[in-house]
Formats: sequence, C-alpha cells, structure tokens
Amino acid sequence: GISFVSTAAADGASPEMLSNTCLGCHGPGGISAGPATPTISGMSEIYIIGAMLAYKYDNDADKVDGIIEADPALEDVEFFARTSTVMNRIAQGYTEEEIKIIAKHFADLPFASADQAANADQAKSGASLHETHCEKCHEDGGSSAEDDAGVIAGQWVPYLEYTMADFASGDRDMPKKMKKQMEEAHAASGDDAVRDLIQFYANKK
Repeated sequence: GISFVSTAAADGASPEMLSNTCLGCHGPGGISAGPATPTISGMSEIYIIGAMLAYKYDNDADKVDGIIEADPALEDVEFFARTSTVMNRIAQGYTEEEIKIIAKHFADLPFASADQAANADQAKSGASLHETHCEKCHEDGGSSAEDDAGVIAGQWVPYLEYTMADFASGDRDMPKKMKKQMEEAHAASGDDAVRDLIQFYANKK
C-alpha cells in the first residue's frame, strides 16, 4: 500500500503512542468489542484519513478539500460529511501529519470480525443484493480495504444499523454511486434490503 509518512512523528511520538487514545473505544489493536463502534484495524489509510479530517474540521468541506488539494499524497482521499459523538473533539487533538501516522498504524494491523450470530435466510438474501448492487465498490463481500470504501464485512450489526440510519437521515454523506445502488436495492427488495445486507455482512468472517 501507499506509505504517506515516516513511522515517527516530528516530536518523537510513536504510532502506538499516538493511536493509544483510539483503543478506549475501538478496542485493543483497533478491534472493537463494543457493538456501536467499528473495528478500524485493517482499514485503508485513505479511508481513515478521510474520516479523521472530516471529524477534525467538523465537516467543513472547503477546509478539508483545501488540505487534500495541497498535499499530493492525499489526492485519493474523498471528503464525506459524517455525524459524530466524540470523534470530532478527539480528532482536533491531532495534526494532519499525526493523522497520517495513525492511519498507517491501523491500516497495517489485521482486521478481525465481530463474534456474532446472523440470520441465515436474511444473509442469503443480502448476499444476492450485495453481488448485484455493492460488490463493485465493496469487493470480496465487503471485506476488502483496497477500494478505500471501508471494511464492512464482519462489523457489528448495531454499528452497521446506526451507520445506515445516518445515511438515510442525511447525517452522513452517501456517495452518489452508493445512493443509486441503494435505491435500486430498495426497489428490488423493499424495506428488507438494508436489513438483509447487514445480516450478510455480519455473517462474513
């Protein structure tokens, strides 16, 4: 993958030290033990940087886009607004360079799926919906970090439910490609589409 930074911050702080704050919510090694919080280990650097910049600058699109445009290493980062409980305050405590270090640190760690049960029938329906509507961006059944769309396979069901609710309410920006595909999935399967997709992702290991 792309390496954005050296492995040490300018002030000598190690990646482990910089990322220590994250572990209280996201779990040891970035693997979440709490159903409302995502596992961030194994995410792409691009994805984590985009999220952290959105939080740091409180969804100020002009500010974030200016930072991205000024740094050639960030050319693939996309800004999408997202809702926050505490992340906007936490992210403000880091510089852009420190955010890059944190992103690389978690990107280099292995992802581990949540230990949870899934509804097999709903997961089967969700698999079909995923293949038709989601696989192009969320490759390998939503488990690939290479597409920079976030790892969704193996995340906690409540986290996926909250995230989809944020998309539906507009509290989190939905990419245009995703909006089109979700509309088509809803047309095909009605109100069960999101539920079944979530069960499919929850069932992935």
